[in-house]
Parts: sequence; C-alpha cells; structure tokens
Amino acid sequence: MNTDIQYDYIIVGGGSAGAALAARLTEDGRTRVLLLEAGRVGHVWSRVPVSFGLLIDNPAANWRFFSEPEPGTANRAIPVPRGKLLGGSSAINGLVFVRGQPLDYNTWAQFGNRGWGWQDVLPIFRRMETYENGSGEMRGASGPLRVSEVPDQNPLYDALFSAAVAAGYKRNPDYNGEDQEGIVKTQATISRGRRMSTAYCYLAPALRRSNLRIMTQAPVLRLLFDGTRCTGVAYEQQGKVTEVRAGREVILSAGAVKTPQILELSGIGRPEVLQPHGIAVRHALPAVGENFRDHINARIQWRVKAAGVSYNEMARGLGLVGQAWKYLTAGGGFFSLPSAPLLAFLKTRPELETPDVQMHLVPYAIKDPKRRKLQPFPGMTVACYQLRPESLGSIHIRSANPHADPAIRFNFLADPIDQRAMVDGFHMMRRIVAAAPMDAFRGEEHSPGTSVATDDQILDWIRHHSETAYHPIGTCRMAPGPNAVVNDQLKVYGIDGLRIADASIMPTMPSGNTNAACIMIGEKAADLLRTAA
Repeated sequence: MNTDIQYDYIIVGGGSAGAALAARLTEDGRTRVLLLEAGRVGHVWSRVPVSFGLLIDNPAANWRFFSEPEPGTANRAIPVPRGKLLGGSSAINGLVFVRGQPLDYNTWAQFGNRGWGWQDVLPIFRRMETYENGSGEMRGASGPLRVSEVPDQNPLYDALFSAAVAAGYKRNPDYNGEDQEGIVKTQATISRGRRMSTAYCYLAPALRRSNLRIMTQAPVLRLLFDGTRCTGVAYEQQGKVTEVRAGREVILSAGAVKTPQILELSGIGRPEVLQPHGIAVRHALPAVGENFRDHINARIQWRVKAAGVSYNEMARGLGLVGQAWKYLTAGGGFFSLPSAPLLAFLKTRPELETPDVQMHLVPYAIKDPKRRKLQPFPGMTVACYQLRPESLGSIHIRSANPHADPAIRFNFLADPIDQRAMVDGFHMMRRIVAAAPMDAFRGEEHSPGTSVATDDQILDWIRHHSETAYHPIGTCRMAPGPNAVVNDQLKVYGIDGLRIADASIMPTMPSGNTNAACIMIGEKAADLLRTAA
C-alpha cells in the first residue's frame, strides 16, 4: 500500500459540484488539490446534447443504479442513472438549466443555514454563468458556464405556447429571472450545439495548472482518520489501493447517492445501519442517508396529426441522416436539443404563492424511457413533476463492500400533498393540450389514454408508470441540530477536516432541475474554504 502526502485539499468526486470546486480552489497557484473521480475521463457522445438519451443506460458513462421495489411505485425497481464521467451527471444529463425560486433558498436560510438565502446565492449564480441573452441584476455574462435558450423553431412550439395562454397561463421571458411562473423556452447548458458540462467549462481550462491533479477511475474506498479528524482517503486504481493525506481538508462531492455510502463505509452514520454489516461506528450521525428526495416524473404521450413537426417523423430513416448533417454543419436540429425545448412552471391551485409543478414539453414520443427508443408514429410528450416533494426516502449501504451499490428507497408518493400535486398536474397537462390552438396538431392520447380519467385511476397509473426525474438530493442534509449532517459551513458534525459539497447537502428540493444548484454549491464551497484558509 502506497502513501502519498502532497495536497492541501482532496476532493472526492469530479461531478457538477466537485469540478467547480476544484477549478475555483486552484485559481490560487499556492493551493494544491487532488481531485479523485471514480468514473472515466469522458465519452465520445457526451459532447452531443442528445447523449442524454444515448447514455441513459450505458455502463461506460452511467452508474446504472436501481431503487428498491416499493409500494408507492407498484413494487417496481426504478432505474437511477448517474454520471460516471468527469463532470458527473452534468456530462450525461438533459442539460436543462433551472436555478429554482428565491423561496427555495430563503427556506434553506429559514432553517438556520446562514449565508444560503436567495440574496446570498444569487451573486454565485451570476458569477458562474455566461447567459447569451445578457446580464443585469439577475443574470451573469462572464462566468465559465455558458447558458443559451433553445434555438430550435417548430410550429408545434408556437401552438403549445398559444394553448397554454388559452388555458389561462402566461408566457415568461426568463424563468431564471425574478419570476419563475409561466410557459417558457428552455435555457440549457449548451453553446453552439455543444454540451457545457463542468468537465468542459471548469476543469478543461484548469488542466494546465500544476497545482491541480486529477485521477480518474479511482473510486474512494473509505476515509482516513486521526482520532476525530479526517486526514485523507484510501482509493483504488488499477487494483492498487493508495492512501493519500490532505494537509487541510477532505471534501466529499460524490453526489447524493455515493457520498452517504462513503460516510457509512467509513463508520459515520446510523449505528443500526453500520453494525449489521460489521462496520465499527466511528461517529454516530443518524441523519446520514436520510432526508432523500427526488422528483417523480409522469408523462403523457399524444399522436401528432400535423406533418413535419414531430421528431418521431423528422428523425427517422433518411431524416435522421439529415438531422445529423444539420447538427454537424450548423449545431442545430434533433441532436442539439436538451431533454425538453419548452418548460412550464405552474400553480396547481390559485392560492399558492409560487409554482408547484414543472412540465416538460417535448416534440417526440419515446417508446422505452430506459433506452430512449422513439415511438414508430409522429408523437409528442408532456411530462410533469411536483417541484417540492414532501415524501422522504433514504440511501444506505447494503454491504461493507465499497463496490456494491447502495440501497435506494425513494418512498415516492408517501405524502398526500405529493399525490394531490401530481394528479392535479396530470389534469393540467391534458387541459393545455386540449386547448383550441392545438387542434391542428393534437391526435389521440396514446398513453395512458382517455380511459384513465378519475383521480384514483390517474394516481394508480402514475404509480405503475412514472420514473425518477434524476434529481436525487438531501442525503447529508445541511441544518443546525441533530437531524442534519453538515452545518452551514458544510462541515460534517463531529468530524474535523471533512466537508461535503454536492446535492446531498440540500435541505429541501430546489424548484426544478438540480444541476444549476449543484454547481452553485461547488462555487459556494470554494468561497467557504478560501475564507477559512
């Protein structure tokens, strides 16, 4: 076993947060950083936006976790894709860029997390982006992450916008601005047809720095300690185990699935979880692996009767060749799209202060969500999830083997609030598509079909057919008190020299896709560490 001591900070995980953190810390040439990533450097398809579908079940780029079967989802084991490349899930995700609502971060602050309110994090969101439509008090124009509005044009999009307005909803020019509510063109981490992962935007420019060392295919097995201080990690690469020490701190950025697993393998967590696997309890911390949340995603598919607007038609046969040529020559077309070119952030009840559901409007229909195979007919999809779910699950080790997948329990739809929001959102999707501006486009409802009509029927269908929206958070909750893992400085309670910076620290779900918030956490962690140094 080798021992290597030559770094100030060791970052475990080169994903959305970890990559941003490593890049920012090494801007100071005196700060030495080791970034350990369990996955590969990259994948040939990752740069192409449509890779979110191509890599969703590819073991070369995806950890391909599965949930435990649960009553809330008809005892199905649901796929849980997570990025297995530098850039983490930002290298394989659907590229939708959503900050969330000011309410989200003010709620974090209200829980006692000082420095995490909206006015605290807004400057970080601005600093990290270059938004193509300009800057101002709300948007940034000089950050590493390039964000653009989907340029794709389609008469179907125009009809959907008009249908939403006819159904009583408004258009919104910038859902990442002051107000999230309305139907919108998606803002995506895409620039000139290329995926803007954190590996590309943050790490690639930092590679020439001599004070940053990146090691891939190097999974961390456990943390190392001197008493109650974390001093380093043990990782494995090409069958060889190496122990490496950090002069200042270790930061876990392995994500909401793997970060609690590494803590538990190192003896930090719930004694009743650790002891049955023969793991000695180094520090009892009951909140590790708890408070898990994710978005449950329900989809409705319609046939499209107008010609030339559905990519089921335009990206089939020779049409697919044409779409490939359009992408290669102009960076546009089917291959350049994020997972949804249109979004809607809506209230299921008028008395709500802010939107509580998000819809994804997609100009094609998928036959197999796991493999992203297109339906054989021209179609469209509208998907919906509740923005801030109340149901709580858990992620815990199932074995002392560090290479074994953890047990993921969503506990979807356990809370009646979640059930009501999802059923109401389902009715709203149908109401928008049923509006008159869609008459020339709307064919029959293919799935689930009009026979699924009552609230009970809809809820039962959601249990049997919904999937995760790929937004796991909360398993190392940030808050004061015993029901938390880290404080507002991201320090792990009871352990010196150890912080966490990834989606696992989120106390509640941001209102929307989580990648932007993850990158913000990495940036915020860099600020905290520089202040502490």
